[in-house]
Amino acid sequence: MKHFRIAHRLRRRLRVLAPSLEKEQERCYILEILLRKHPAIKEVRIVADIGSLVVEYDPAALPEERLLATLDAVLGNLITAPKTAPAVVAPVDGPVQECSLAIEGMSCASCALLIEMKLKRDPRVRYASVNFAAETVTVNGVIDRDDVAKVVSALGYATRPMDTLAQRRLIVEREKERVEEAKKRFIQAAILTVPVMLSGMAMHRSPALRVMEFALSSAILFGSSNSIFRKAWMLAKQGEANMDTLIAIGAGAAWAYSIPGVFRMHHHVYFESAAGICTFVLLGRYMEERAKGKAGEAIRKLIELQPETALRIEADGTEFEVAIDDVQIGDRLRVRAGDKIPTDGCVLEGASSVDEAMITGESLPVAKAPGDKVIGGCLNGNGSFVMTVTAVGGDTVLSGIVKLVDQAQGSKLPVQKLADRISARFVPAVGGIAALTFGGWAMAGAPVSAALAHSVAVLLIACPCALGLATPTAIMVGTGQAAKRGIFIRNGEALETAAKLTTIVFDKTGTITEGKPVVTDTFILPGIDEARLASLIGAAEAGSEHFLARALAEWSKPRRKDTLAAESFAAHPGRGVTAQVDGQDVIIGNAALLDDMGIACAPLTDEAQRLAEQGKTPVFAAVDGQAVAIFAIADQPRHGAREAIALLHRLGLKTVMATGDLEAVASHVAGEVGIDHVLARCTPADKLAAIRQLQEAGEKVGMIGDGINDAPALAAADVGFAIGGGADIAVESADITLVGGDIARVAAGIDLSRRTMAIIRQNLFWALGYNVVAIPVAAAGRLNPMIAAAAMAMSSTSVVANSLRLQR
Repeated sequence: MKHFRIAHRLRRRLRVLAPSLEKEQERCYILEILLRKHPAIKEVRIVADIGSLVVEYDPAALPEERLLATLDAVLGNLITAPKTAPAVVAPVDGPVQECSLAIEGMSCASCALLIEMKLKRDPRVRYASVNFAAETVTVNGVIDRDDVAKVVSALGYATRPMDTLAQRRLIVEREKERVEEAKKRFIQAAILTVPVMLSGMAMHRSPALRVMEFALSSAILFGSSNSIFRKAWMLAKQGEANMDTLIAIGAGAAWAYSIPGVFRMHHHVYFESAAGICTFVLLGRYMEERAKGKAGEAIRKLIELQPETALRIEADGTEFEVAIDDVQIGDRLRVRAGDKIPTDGCVLEGASSVDEAMITGESLPVAKAPGDKVIGGCLNGNGSFVMTVTAVGGDTVLSGIVKLVDQAQGSKLPVQKLADRISARFVPAVGGIAALTFGGWAMAGAPVSAALAHSVAVLLIACPCALGLATPTAIMVGTGQAAKRGIFIRNGEALETAAKLTTIVFDKTGTITEGKPVVTDTFILPGIDEARLASLIGAAEAGSEHFLARALAEWSKPRRKDTLAAESFAAHPGRGVTAQVDGQDVIIGNAALLDDMGIACAPLTDEAQRLAEQGKTPVFAAVDGQAVAIFAIADQPRHGAREAIALLHRLGLKTVMATGDLEAVASHVAGEVGIDHVLARCTPADKLAAIRQLQEAGEKVGMIGDGINDAPALAAADVGFAIGGGADIAVESADITLVGGDIARVAAGIDLSRRTMAIIRQNLFWALGYNVVAIPVAAAGRLNPMIAAAAMAMSSTSVVANSLRLQR
């Protein structure tokens, strides 16, 4: 290649050395930004000191030949491009951190794109994503929150911190205020517009009425609609443009063209058009604010779970109500009956039952006693207790859930990249089409007023808001609905990929099964007292930590007559235990252990064989040298597992179980729940290999496991589903976490992702189709500017309304 040489290549990774990148930090940043925009490029690492570039990519989507050609072309362009000083001169070395801020003042999708572009130009920023629908920005790089706020503020937008739930609550309150403010602006403009419209339709020649039209339209444009013109002016000073620019140019041109008509009666005026345009735009903004509020309803409900105050117990025993942000780790808090638990902690005194449905999805209240963990935001029952605080602020489970939903709503799907590319070129392109429309009509001999009206209609009808809202609103509603069902999606890409899954791979223990072996069958020889036997077994197994011993100990508890203690105890690894209890010799273990002890198992052999064929573990019990009973121990399938697998089959997915258990046990469990294919005796490496084999065969694979032993397979799968409890949710590493262990939520999550993607495709189709059809109609002079403004507002609202169908 002309501009680099290949230093090392693997199937999915390429390392090259480019002399043009040596010591050129700015070129390295520009190259990294450009390469990361390609969906097939997964990772980019550049060492500017030696001009080294490492690219990790998907060869199926981007063959090596195309990658090399792209690199050569991009490097060639970078070399020939004139060097410019970076917009922000600051050191780029230092600790990398991530911060999120709420943004106020974005009026359309191009606002979000403008902020994102400005942030990405800063050499301290590694990654930046702005979500117009959620009105948030997430930035990763060598830049702190204050500097991010400065960059955003320079563009005319306000920022607010959103680290704690209390700060998020303030943002929620501000969102409600914005809806009311948008409503007030629209009503003011509408009241002023009515007389202007009536006067304009009368086709009068009255100087007094024209002065009235001028005064009222000026109040609308620079009063109720002043935010539009203020934003357009701030962007113009920086050489930027967005949808506010188009509206300001359109309405401003109609208003300015009409001013001479105040003094010259033969001059046509368009005051009613300028006023109507702004009023319809304000109506659209109000409807958008309301619709976006509904789309973000799920996350607001989560935020509002946390109470604003807590009842703290001081060292002297007095109790004071304090703000939740003043609570510290180690504080003792009293939780009264019916109160919401203020934050995460551990019960010290008292007992109660707690409704954890909003966090874990479990419908039944959970009993809490001293030593039990409690989760902030959950509703306490009839009891009262004292708790000690173990986590506050952004470290709580509830805050972790909100952050997960934030990340999912803020991330961009691959399908959105098309919309972003179109939006980036949309404003200048529309400006050019409007100019051509004006010039074309003027050259055709049309009056200047008519040419102006047609060009203004083009500016207004082409609003890219609907295009920008198409994806994020659907993601917001979809992830919010998932959160209500105990399905927490870490990123939007997982939401999109889940819709394409063809095969689901399950771990067995703790996923398909409960992960808690229990005694499923007992066979006690005639003449043996079950209560006495339970007492002996309970005493013998009390000293063992083996999972089979714990199952037997649990079986004995409700059946034993007396609580006995073992006088002697010996463990035989892999075989069982021997003990002396209340003067009797007790042996519990497999057939090999009883054989070694000279105890005949013949009366129980047939039963043991039958149980083993069912995938259960047979355990023998002998007392004073005589075999007296056999127990079957198995890990039971989760409640509803069969129904969950059936749901996946109805969605057209194949199911596979990959487990480290024996073939007989795995096959029996798979048969019980209806899984298609079994892979037994699998190590973590075997599970990883199985995932990759399925992917190489063309399958889109989802992996469901506990997130610890199955971590390699979860990471390798196209989508990793982790079975988690409420307390795990904030630190779970999988793409999607299923709280409470209900694997039926896998099918619900996949179904929801499919419906979300269908809604996104519908939104993009209508948004793009709307502009493709409407712009030529407006340019042809078939669209009044006021009707164009109304249609623009309705297009955005219809996209959001379509997304809200996911709430059904």
